[in-house]
Amino acid sequence: MEQTDCLVIGAGVVGLAVARTLARSGRDVVILEAADAIGTGASSRNSEVIHAGLYYATGSLKASLCVSGRSLLYEYCDTHGVMIQRCGKLIVAMNDTDVAYLDTIAARALACGVTSLQHLTRAEARAMEPELECTAALWSPETGIIDSHGLMSAYLADAEARGAMVALRTSFSAARWTGNAWLVSTHGDDPITVCARWLVNCAGLDAQRVAHGVDGFPAAAIPPLHVAKGHYFSLAAPSPFSRLVYPTPTDGGLGIHLTIDLAGQARFGPDVEWLADAAAPFNYAVDAARGASFAREIRRYWPALPDGALQPAYAGLRAKLSGPGQPAADFRIDGPAAHGVPNVVHCFGIESPGLTASLAIAEHVLSLLPQAGASSTA
Repeated sequence: MEQTDCLVIGAGVVGLAVARTLARSGRDVVILEAADAIGTGASSRNSEVIHAGLYYATGSLKASLCVSGRSLLYEYCDTHGVMIQRCGKLIVAMNDTDVAYLDTIAARALACGVTSLQHLTRAEARAMEPELECTAALWSPETGIIDSHGLMSAYLADAEARGAMVALRTSFSAARWTGNAWLVSTHGDDPITVCARWLVNCAGLDAQRVAHGVDGFPAAAIPPLHVAKGHYFSLAAPSPFSRLVYPTPTDGGLGIHLTIDLAGQARFGPDVEWLADAAAPFNYAVDAARGASFAREIRRYWPALPDGALQPAYAGLRAKLSGPGQPAADFRIDGPAAHGVPNVVHCFGIESPGLTASLAIAEHVLSLLPQAGASSTA
């Protein structure tokens, strides 16, 4: 039987950041990961964007953790050799309604502590990106792109340097409270039993299932899971853009935006496809027929998109706490004070900007645990 201070469930970018922070605080850490490698879920199926913190409600965890996490992330990447590019982002308006929305975004961002946004006229935006079409735009110089796999490898290396261990192909099965620790059973290629003082649930799309497997955890404290599938298409030609281009947000997402990777390759997405059954087997296929609707949206801000230039790339799934037509829900990072169960922290609904906020999320989780060496039930 493995014995540890903290069992972190999930080796995506948030789980690895949490494991790193806990290990650096002096705790013994074991990480459970169901897949055969780290970061194979939502952490590797996204736009790889470092967000400035523009879209989130004032006072929300998303807002505060994105803004603080972005600064921490840039500093971390600079000191750990993780590849990034501070390329910036243009949010574009196509009509008067969109222009008013830009004002709303700018006001919300300012209230959350983002002071770098700049309003641009059509001419100013086109001076930056000559192939862009818009009525007006917001310029976000603090937005960037990142090598997400390099980041996760760095987090894991930091955690392992402080003694953390990762168990791949090992899924959480159930946990039972013994009075001073959790006895956790697993399944997989080589099932193990772990006795852990603290459980930290960073299982992403699987977080609700994990919570249901914690003996005595109240079902009423587990939020419903809504799953949104997002498809991406890549550009089968050199990109004429050197900055990210975003339309105004849509229901459940940020619109079909243009991002670039660190090699300069352009890609578009994600769209939003709400999955009716969140418990159904996940399907990451991209239907090439979606390219027609992508092209229509893209040509609103890039009229010169060549015919046939889009090719299916990949898809990702987002664990959301709000469904179609509902206001976007905040992150849920619930410790004992929120749910009444000892020595458990659940991270629910950690979608975008989870990667950007990962180091700040980890510090927040740490704040919910007692100081190292203190009573495990504190």
